[in-house]
Amino acid sequence: MVFGLVISMAFQISAQSGPVDEALRATETPDTLRAAFTVTLESPRAMRIYDFDPRRDAGERWQLVDRRGSDEDLDAAAMAWAREAAPDGRLFPDDLRASMGRRVEVSDLGMAWRAGFHHKPSLNDSDLDVWFAERVDAEAWLDPESGRFLRIDYSLPHPVRGPDGGRLTEFQQSYLLETEPHWGLSYIASYTMSLEAKGGFTTIRRNYTATVTSIDFFFASHEAEADFEAERHPATGRNLAGR
Repeated sequence: MVFGLVISMAFQISAQSGPVDEALRATETPDTLRAAFTVTLESPRAMRIYDFDPRRDAGERWQLVDRRGSDEDLDAAAMAWAREAAPDGRLFPDDLRASMGRRVEVSDLGMAWRAGFHHKPSLNDSDLDVWFAERVDAEAWLDPESGRFLRIDYSLPHPVRGPDGGRLTEFQQSYLLETEPHWGLSYIASYTMSLEAKGGFTTIRRNYTATVTSIDFFFASHEAEADFEAERHPATGRNLAGR
């Protein structure tokens, strides 16, 4: 007797219609949607908790709440995030449609679909992002019932020579998505990155996780919220929250 048998069906599907298109639309948030959040950044050596609120004065928007251990790389990553014009923008995967392209290879695993695709560079991607995109495998896990993405994974299938020499031996990047309850939009609730690179007699390892522990969504103005509701309502017959 075979227990836990999973029968999968593989097929190619358009990303411009059906469940994939619906899931992509849920990631396409307007620029006027903002978020105040608390995030925990962790590495094997350290932990930091930060609180961000765009409604505070510029110098007070990003605040350190708690810290443990020492990790200069983790601190540098946090400060780079804090210096962005809109740090909450990292929580919205709004260029996913351009990255995914027009068609994806889907495996129906019953409870979820696994959609494989080749990441296509977008205007937001740096030269390094483009280099990675040409070498990594990409997968999106989709709940066809809710029409929402659950997870996005990028992984390096085999070691490669780095853009500046050396070898990239391991790379894994994962985004866990959740759905905010009011408008039904998707956001990144957790991000994990791990890599290993070797050059000469040096091995570089990076491993950290960012987990959003609390979040509050709002529009930049009442007018912006009204515009969003007016745009969504005719297309769906109701807003995304189902009210």
